Amino acid sequence: MIDYLHWCRLKELAERDHLTAAQIARELGLAARTVRKWLKEPYRPRKRVIRASTLDPFKGQIMGMLKEHPYSGVQVLTMLQDQGFNGGITTVKDYIQQIRPRGQEAYLTLSFAPGECAQVDWGSWEMIDVDNTRRRLSFFVMVLAYSRLLYVEFTLSQSQEHFLGAHRRAFEFFGGVPAKLMCDNCKTAVLSHPYGLAPVLNPRYADLAGHYGFTVKACNVRKANEKGIVENAVGYVKHNFLAGRPIREFASLNPAVELWLEQTANVRIHGRTHRRPVDLFVAEKAMLKALPPHPYDGASIGTVLVDRQFRVRVDGNRYSAPAAYAGRKLLLKLYPERICLYEGEKLVAEHLRSYARGLDIENPEHARPVLERKRRGEEQHLLKRFLALSPQAETYYRHLAERKLSWRLHLRKIVALADVYGAEKVARALADALVYQAFSSDYISCILEQRERRLPDPGPLHLARKQDLLDLQLPDPDLSIYQTDDPHPENGDPPDAPQA
Repeated sequence: MIDYLHWCRLKELAERDHLTAAQIARELGLAARTVRKWLKEPYRPRKRVIRASTLDPFKGQIMGMLKEHPYSGVQVLTMLQDQGFNGGITTVKDYIQQIRPRGQEAYLTLSFAPGECAQVDWGSWEMIDVDNTRRRLSFFVMVLAYSRLLYVEFTLSQSQEHFLGAHRRAFEFFGGVPAKLMCDNCKTAVLSHPYGLAPVLNPRYADLAGHYGFTVKACNVRKANEKGIVENAVGYVKHNFLAGRPIREFASLNPAVELWLEQTANVRIHGRTHRRPVDLFVAEKAMLKALPPHPYDGASIGTVLVDRQFRVRVDGNRYSAPAAYAGRKLLLKLYPERICLYEGEKLVAEHLRSYARGLDIENPEHARPVLERKRRGEEQHLLKRFLALSPQAETYYRHLAERKLSWRLHLRKIVALADVYGAEKVARALADALVYQAFSSDYISCILEQRERRLPDPGPLHLARKQDLLDLQLPDPDLSIYQTDDPHPENGDPPDAPQA
């Protein structure tokens, strides 16, 4: 059996080119017998043999199900199995696809007036190294719907404080606020959006909208096409800025994207408007609302408990608070770049925010009261041990303090000497030192060492009698050492040199 295209080609070669059956067979790659057969007969398609299917008794029922509700293939199979169907899911899905073909939804092209609308969205990229951990790279995009002027900001999170802070910086970048913002149903903007009802906005996002004076238009659920302008902008950032760019450190990204916006993104010929965004923005900027006198405080606000080590836990790290607040709850204001701890309206601690994990970040001033209290306790214990050595110990301590010596050091050494030599010997040494007005631990140490040093035992005493001394025989003195070779010793000149 051949198809209609081969039959037409076969007839053309025979009638127009006058080729034989063998020549046509070689040209078309067919058997000569097949060519001779179809030269004599008109074309007729192969008859399809319709085979019975296990689904045939249920096809009418399936059509009724799909008219009532757009069931999935698995749901239809489950209901049919309860009625005795023993076929597979593929048979059911193939039939559903025939009677319910998928069509492509048509969309309208929306147009906006200058200053009427901006669209916002998040984009995500790969994981990057941040200190001792890895975090997902995110970027916030806001685009003005009329001019297509673009604002991009990279972050390491999509949390509330990053979302609100990026809005504030985007409005400052544009120099004004559009009348309406379109967003999707992320929890930082919309808490819930029941079908057919108005969305329930996040209270912080509603507060931001009231501060800057714009209205929020949330897209319907699973209708990202309603904010297609920013969806295309997110893809544009991925393919034209991020793709192929090595990311060595997060800190370099935002300066780089600012330069890219200025030199590339906002000065290109836009594919939809066929104009440069910066040129269209000239007309749109005049229609934007003025910025309020004070920027919005976009910090995430909550309460944290200060533990016994006067630390609070934030995003996998521990930050110190003043030791006096241990065991108490403080107000936490979390910004993208810092964290602040408040008691009421009083700022009690502030730290730079770290995006690493497992760090202990301490302000040394927060631990100072604990160290002072500990040192005072150690000093009291040391003084108590020293005064217990002797009744004269208090007088000796007072003289050390009057002389502005480092009495803590001296007392610590004297107490250590008592552990070595014993309290009684140190007490005696203190009494002697008071007599000699020797006020130092070095003097006490010398006294103890001298008393501990053992002298050698004396030998027998030999007494000489006077008679024994008279019997001593002494040799005559040798006077030759006083003689010299110089015949004139009084003359200072040297002797004449010998003649040759």
